[in-house]
Amino acid sequence: MNSKKAIIRILSIVPYQVFPAVMGGQKGIALFYRYLSQLLPLTVLTIQNNTSHENYKVISTLSNARWRYMNPLLFFTLRRLSKEQSITHLLFEHPYYAWLISIFRNFSSKQIIVHSHNIESERFRSIGKWWWKLLWHYEKWAYGNAHFVWFKTTDDMEYAISQYRLNSERCSVIPYGVELTELPSGSELKKSRETLQKLYNIQERETIILFNGTLSYKPNLDALLSILDEINPLLLQREISYKILICGKNLPATYNELSDYSSKNIIYCGFVDDIDLYFKGCDIFLNPLQDGGGIKTKLVEALGFGKICISSANGAIGVLPQQTQGRLHIVSDTDWKAYSDKICLLSGPMTNDNSDFYRAFSWKQICKQPYQF
Repeated sequence: MNSKKAIIRILSIVPYQVFPAVMGGQKGIALFYRYLSQLLPLTVLTIQNNTSHENYKVISTLSNARWRYMNPLLFFTLRRLSKEQSITHLLFEHPYYAWLISIFRNFSSKQIIVHSHNIESERFRSIGKWWWKLLWHYEKWAYGNAHFVWFKTTDDMEYAISQYRLNSERCSVIPYGVELTELPSGSELKKSRETLQKLYNIQERETIILFNGTLSYKPNLDALLSILDEINPLLLQREISYKILICGKNLPATYNELSDYSSKNIIYCGFVDDIDLYFKGCDIFLNPLQDGGGIKTKLVEALGFGKICISSANGAIGVLPQQTQGRLHIVSDTDWKAYSDKICLLSGPMTNDNSDFYRAFSWKQICKQPYQF
């Protein structure tokens, strides 16, 4: 944070569900705000469904209806709140209020920040949405009218500078973070593993492999199918004792809770209340995502717990292996044999120092960085 922080007062607009923060994207906002609010005044305007117990001010008055994204009266609400609280900066999560950003840019002296979580048009292009090019122009409009744009990865920032012709001096990278600043204790990890063994009848000698994600999201479902149909059949041919735990909600009903795979070392856990237990208790985190774009929050979380992570190149966007002190192993996106080889070679626990990772990805450190205002 730079020396101007004393005069900065932010009003953030979050038009979707983030509280309570359960999924990675929700945590990426709620936890960032938690640490940012310790450094400067922050108010969040969000939808009525959001109930927050954070220390920063949250105003849950936006409509839950879809038309909230096109509500022209929101301009007057923001202008009133800005005046009441002496706001200097408006922070928009995602570029979906490009029209409103344009109005404020032309009729207000407030500084405008867009917090980009990925290049949205590229994300939708990668999953085959025909209208991605329309979003490309809308996204460009939003970023072009912002005074500052915060990106999650250097790749995203460089794409926007090149394709949207943004001024690099107006751009910063604020990665997804973790609250941990040191590795969990050995006893805590051991206890978590023992809990998983009891819950799922896993033997002591068996390697516990974890995959998690919202399974109604196509990139996550495709990654799951890669595990079921490509990686696991290769593992079944190897001399390795293991179980693969699949965590995540909204698995399509046609997969029948993966019952057809229960005899093939696959355990479907569904949505779990405490995903941290699974991160701490597993031996390997598997991340074979082939599309979707942006930093993968679950990969950052797994690395934060000090886990061995085997990822596709796409799945590792935004994280460099040298930041993980031997924990992140990247293989070519569809090299399924390489996945199985790595799993067989890397089943031992990682107990070495993880300080390089925390310097780059702990929220406490992220919010101290001199990004643009």
